[in-house]
Amino acid sequence: MKDSNSANYEQAFKILEAFQIEIPSWGFANTGTRFGKFVQPAAATTIEEKFADAAEVNRLTGVTPTMALHVLWDLPNGVKDVPEVKQLEKRYGVRAGSINPNLFQEQDYKYGSLCNPSPEIRQRALDHMLHSIAMAKQLESRDISLWLADGSNYPGTQSMRKRIGWLEEALQISHSHLAPYQRLLVEYKPFEPAFYHTDIADWGMASHLAQQAGPKARVLVDTGHHYSSQNIEQIVAWLLHTGMLGGFHFNDRRYADDDLTLGSIDPYQIFRIFHEIHCAQSEGQPHTVAYMIDQSHNLKGKIEATVQTVATAQELYLKAALVDRKQLAGLQQECDLVAAEELFRGAFWRDVRPVVRAWREARGLPVDPLQALRASGYVERIARERGSRSAAVSSYA
Repeated sequence: MKDSNSANYEQAFKILEAFQIEIPSWGFANTGTRFGKFVQPAAATTIEEKFADAAEVNRLTGVTPTMALHVLWDLPNGVKDVPEVKQLEKRYGVRAGSINPNLFQEQDYKYGSLCNPSPEIRQRALDHMLHSIAMAKQLESRDISLWLADGSNYPGTQSMRKRIGWLEEALQISHSHLAPYQRLLVEYKPFEPAFYHTDIADWGMASHLAQQAGPKARVLVDTGHHYSSQNIEQIVAWLLHTGMLGGFHFNDRRYADDDLTLGSIDPYQIFRIFHEIHCAQSEGQPHTVAYMIDQSHNLKGKIEATVQTVATAQELYLKAALVDRKQLAGLQQECDLVAAEELFRGAFWRDVRPVVRAWREARGLPVDPLQALRASGYVERIARERGSRSAAVSSYA
């Protein structure tokens, strides 16, 4: 059975079966901007509510079996919270995913965490890293995703070279505490909140630090953490080539780190990124890439936006997988620019929604997850149950 605009359904089904994406706990909570927080009555305010919402997304889409956790927001009591999380995993059928240390929220980190000039504060930050790794072990979570807000705002106020050394040392110690199955994913960001220099500002710095940390460290690419018009798929190609790509935090942006739903601004970019990954796979290059979402749904409904993102990710992943790479390689070799671009763009413009709907139907999933969510009344029910409590909670997550 073939569709005129896509590859064989059987091939497409295999591709869709292989795709899973992790959703973030903080995507279900009340969030906002530096100017204020926007409260939604259906927002999750407890770790159980976050697991319940994650389970609803997985029920609707079938491809989100794990939920990323932020240590201070989701595990404020440290290891004491692990038994509760394990019980929630069993109850809701969603596992704890990547563990995200929080090295940016405390007042002590005003001048940095792992890069702070104070040895005492650097040690506190390192202790938090080791504590996060220990919790990840107890939860059998593979990835520890590290993002630092460390940096400075004014020239001459910090020694950039000393901070490199402090960071290398901290990551080496952290790496030594990883279990054999665990990974340390090093994220980067060019600016914000630091505006003169950021200690991990680009993929080259992150790659160097990961290599210095040890063989279980890789680079994490957040699609919002780049300068405007930067060629992110080229960065992905380099990281794949060097074996340093560990995973993604997917979102979209118009200006900077906007945390918009994936594909809402530039779906072609996500398609191009997935294409590079599929190219590496087709060439037999081994890699383990974690697909994760990192979005802040300030205006859209939390669960609706997450379902929308997951469905878009599936479609773009499938589109990129169906590029005729053998034919494309021949056109590239011949420098037939127009034909190569038209073949590439043609895959992007294919309407793969019918085959994705067929795959969902074959798996016993709702053919239209968003419509099924609306029909279920889930959002309205939790809004009634959580409304007053959500409005009363003032913390970020």
